[in-house]
Amino acid sequence: MLPKVAIVGRPNVGKSTLFNRIIGSRLSITDDQPGVTRDRIYAKASWLSKEFFLIDTGGIELGDAPFLTEIKAQAEIAMEEADVIVFLTDCRNGVTNDDTYIAKLLYQTNKPVILAVNKVDDQKFKENIYEFYALGFGDPIPVSSAHGIGTGNLLDRIIPYFVTKVEEYKDTAIHFSLVGRPNVGKSSLTNSLLNDNRVIVSPIAGTTRDTIDTRFKAYNQEFVVIDTAGLKKRGKIYENVEKYSVIRSIDAISRSDVVLLVLDAGTGILDQDTHVGQYIEEMNRPCIIVVNKWDLVDKDSKTMKHFTEDIRKAFKYLDYAPIVFLSALDNKRVHTLFPALLEAYEAQNRRISTSVFNDVINDAVAMFPPSEFNGGKIKFYYSSQVGVNPPTFAFFVNEPKYLHFSYQRYLENQIRKNFDFFGTPIKFEFRKRD
Repeated sequence: MLPKVAIVGRPNVGKSTLFNRIIGSRLSITDDQPGVTRDRIYAKASWLSKEFFLIDTGGIELGDAPFLTEIKAQAEIAMEEADVIVFLTDCRNGVTNDDTYIAKLLYQTNKPVILAVNKVDDQKFKENIYEFYALGFGDPIPVSSAHGIGTGNLLDRIIPYFVTKVEEYKDTAIHFSLVGRPNVGKSSLTNSLLNDNRVIVSPIAGTTRDTIDTRFKAYNQEFVVIDTAGLKKRGKIYENVEKYSVIRSIDAISRSDVVLLVLDAGTGILDQDTHVGQYIEEMNRPCIIVVNKWDLVDKDSKTMKHFTEDIRKAFKYLDYAPIVFLSALDNKRVHTLFPALLEAYEAQNRRISTSVFNDVINDAVAMFPPSEFNGGKIKFYYSSQVGVNPPTFAFFVNEPKYLHFSYQRYLENQIRKNFDFFGTPIKFEFRKRD
């Protein structure tokens, strides 16, 4: 799992601006009005080739304003999840009672805390930095999240706290997670796979709050099934502690060999389903689309065909994912999951010899030469597989900008036609030959 860094502080010190600055995107809403951020927002970030999750939180303060209790609870969850905490303050106001209150909360976490003093772009307030030593977190780092001043120094202080965990043994089990919006039957499917009521099942959406890992054996292979809380659509994470399980679900996807995207046949495909699918695509994980509660659908000879067409239309970015129809509650067709799991796992680790791969690419280019694009025509000199999990291929060309996305799509189709990459995405790297 990637390390997590939480940004905490009182309202209106610039947490969301710093968050957006580090991730390089305006994902978090920023406003001069205090308390804009209530939900905890997360995104993947990187610095010096080190990837991590960055967590933005709502402002913590003393008082009785609306949502203060909920915001504090959510921020505390983010602090509990985090490996490193950035305590952001404001040099214009100096140390406030709210800062002192937050400092006391941070003392109790026993986590590394890095103190950053924001808004140092205004020189007349710069001398105020020294009073922040009184908070007891060592040397404060001056930053301006609005202008990017000092953010590199802050990140340099964060990175050394990321400890790479060394595996004591090679786990040969296939780890797969069940993800989807709330109440699609993920826990029921877990119980059916385990043939045991290991996980609480409830008709109330959002019963599962944490990820639950369970090891079992089937088909002479060890598996670890990861049941996750339901993921809601981005921007729809409400003022409720249980919705803060999103970060754990994202972790589950990142550490899965295969991800099962569970849909509800009874309700059909909703916007939340497609947003969950985007998380899987972003992390380049092998995927199986599971249509659960198939027993609830009135069927004829074309029902499965039409549902499949709807899935392919809604999940164009997961067109490599096989589709399995089943009923977890009645334990019908659940056995069809295991062959698909095994095949997808093998496909993501498959290697193709360079000579055979070049033959396929040369034949594909000869059969359908690329057209001119961006002022030139791309030429392919050499290609090779450079990685697995997911399978990754490098193409050495005259100029990558001459490649049209439709031709890349054509190459992918040819590769999938000639090699078995069932259930797994494949990645391309186009490099200019020196």
